[in-house]
Amino acid sequence: MVRRFFVVVAAVVAAAALLTAPAQATGRGGYLALGDSVAFGYRPNAGADYLNAANFRGYAENYAALRGLRLANASCPGETTGSMLTPGAPSNGCENGYRLAFPLHVSYPGTQVAYAVQYLRDHPDTRLVTLTIGANDMFLCQRTTPDHCTGASFDTALAQVSRNLEATLAAVRGHYRGDLVLVSYYSLDYRDQAQVKQVKALDAALAKVTRRYHGRIADGFTAFRLASLRAGGDPCAAGLLIKLPAGGCDVHPSAAGHLALTAALALAAH
Repeated sequence: MVRRFFVVVAAVVAAAALLTAPAQATGRGGYLALGDSVAFGYRPNAGADYLNAANFRGYAENYAALRGLRLANASCPGETTGSMLTPGAPSNGCENGYRLAFPLHVSYPGTQVAYAVQYLRDHPDTRLVTLTIGANDMFLCQRTTPDHCTGASFDTALAQVSRNLEATLAAVRGHYRGDLVLVSYYSLDYRDQAQVKQVKALDAALAKVTRRYHGRIADGFTAFRLASLRAGGDPCAAGLLIKLPAGGCDVHPSAAGHLALTAALALAAH
């Protein structure tokens, strides 16, 4: 696994010229990306860049360019498994935040899942659907529960994430039988065993539901762990997370972090 991962990373890096320009459709079919700020390619403190979604590129744009797929990236920063499914459900800054102020990669009314269903109906040549979702549910749980999502509230939130993902994937599979890939989450610090345990639990719950719907897993957790080995398991020091001006790192992947996720996706997808 280690050798294969770094071989794929090398191939992705070698194709970096493709990644500097917008993905061009070459008749190989469509690619629908769903999810949150990781799928969006979000960067904090981006200023005027927020006015044009094309300024944000992540693993979805990378992979579409590498494979020549026509990309529709419906992701929204702050989306939860609830808000992508049900109008008015709590988000972490998507519906009542980012979407009100700034454009998404694709424009649509209503929920992400409603858009996904319509897109799949309208584009029978879709070859790939990817999804990264669930972390914002846990961030909301941390802010709104007495135990800060470290005890029983974590288990409750995780069960709700699983139910919401079941409904989302049932809707997707009602109109699509092609490749479905969950891009799983990474740890912010592989030396922090408490945090690692929670990320692994979230990833495991998401993977269990995804496999039930005949999807595969792009192992973002392992991709970041391997890529941060040279920094002792610290993704920030390894350059995989966005550096903050005052020091430390944001929770979102840097360009290098998105290359690692692209490599994980390349290993999982056909």
